[in-house]
Amino acid sequence: MTSSELVGRLRSGMTIGIGGWGSRRKPMALVRAIAASDLTDLTVVSYGGPDVGLLIAAGKVRKLVTGFVSLDSIPLEPHFRLARQRAEIELTELDEGMLHWGLLAAAHRLPFLPMRAGLGSDVMRVNPGLRTVRSPYVDAEEFVAVPALALDVALVHMNRADARGNGQFLGPDPYFDDLFCMAAEQAYMSCEQIVPTVELLSGGPVQSLLINRAMVTGVVHTPNGAHFTSCVPDYGRDEDFQVSYAAAAASHQAWEEFRAEYLSGGEDEYQAAVARFTSKLSKGEQ
Repeated sequence: MTSSELVGRLRSGMTIGIGGWGSRRKPMALVRAIAASDLTDLTVVSYGGPDVGLLIAAGKVRKLVTGFVSLDSIPLEPHFRLARQRAEIELTELDEGMLHWGLLAAAHRLPFLPMRAGLGSDVMRVNPGLRTVRSPYVDAEEFVAVPALALDVALVHMNRADARGNGQFLGPDPYFDDLFCMAAEQAYMSCEQIVPTVELLSGGPVQSLLINRAMVTGVVHTPNGAHFTSCVPDYGRDEDFQVSYAAAAASHQAWEEFRAEYLSGGEDEYQAAVARFTSKLSKGEQ
């Protein structure tokens, strides 16, 4: 399917989980399509990076559930920081492991899972709705009851996929993309390359077949679709472009200029603009 067809299946007010980690292997082409849509009032669940920042800048986010929002080499995502300083979004800030546990609970259709993380920390103070439970066994230990993070939709990006919905990562880390898919009613996978199923068994260990077709509602072919985040080994993070993106958040005028240059058209226009940026950079024009 296409990005436009995917966006056409979404509705305002949905809870959308976005895979990847920070500024690594994010389904940015799908995020850009949502940012350009009429969707609003979204709840976003993410180990956040520019996916979160771009959707905030586009006015799409009502609530964010996250363990962090970082560009990795730039510690704090600038649009997220501005939104928090202006109190423009609702935030549920969890320990990274608690976010994992919430996805795992939803994947197993459980209302919560117990864990120790959070006890004795400000996580409990800033999330007064969190509850604790005690073990019913002789130890009677107290745990945080991490609520399930049930998603309406999950978006993930893989290096390779087949048309049936089997997806493969070729980089060093699976992140939690499989859990995002299993925690969602619908899951959409973008990919760098669509290949015959048999080719998924070559070029990587069986464990790299992270996503299976039972988890996936639709597949979208988006070459360079994680840009400007990394999609190792296909490409690394575009640090120069990321710096330009972050700098553009400094003022309304700078962001409008950036948006007009890179985000005012579709994905083909975005990729063409990125190619011009790279060409200018190589010629020493920036």
